[in-house]
Amino acid sequence: MISPKKLIKMARKWHKLTFKGKKRISFTKNIDVDINGESCSTSYVAEKGHFVIYSSDQNRFMLPLAYLHNNIFGDLLKISEEEFGLSSGGPIRLPCDSIFLNYIISLIQRPEVAADLEEALLSSIASTCRRSSSIAFQHCHNSQQQLLYGY
Repeated sequence: MISPKKLIKMARKWHKLTFKGKKRISFTKNIDVDINGESCSTSYVAEKGHFVIYSSDQNRFMLPLAYLHNNIFGDLLKISEEEFGLSSGGPIRLPCDSIFLNYIISLIQRPEVAADLEEALLSSIASTCRRSSSIAFQHCHNSQQQLLYGY
């Protein structure tokens, strides 16, 4: 688990790195999803008291800053940093698709989440996200080998 101070420090670091190069982040796909899963405005700047993350399928989520104190989001941000590194000019991308992210948000919105459910979800996140990245790596590696064999 990550301490709230370390999580806030990591978020500030990402925020500083993001705004170093550009003032706005632009994407060609203008999908914007709020915490209830409903589409809303397509502004690229987060509202006050919110932060923006993108799922692996490029869906945009604007979430309250209070979610940064949650252990689940802390682990998601750690996995994101391991997968994609700290993005200096782009948004924070999580290695989960929008359906899984909507499920996580719905669990966080509940007032009481059982500790065993949270632990199960954390282990599921770690295995699912790492498995998807290793599958993508294997696919990339296999396609490179096919290119070498065809040479």
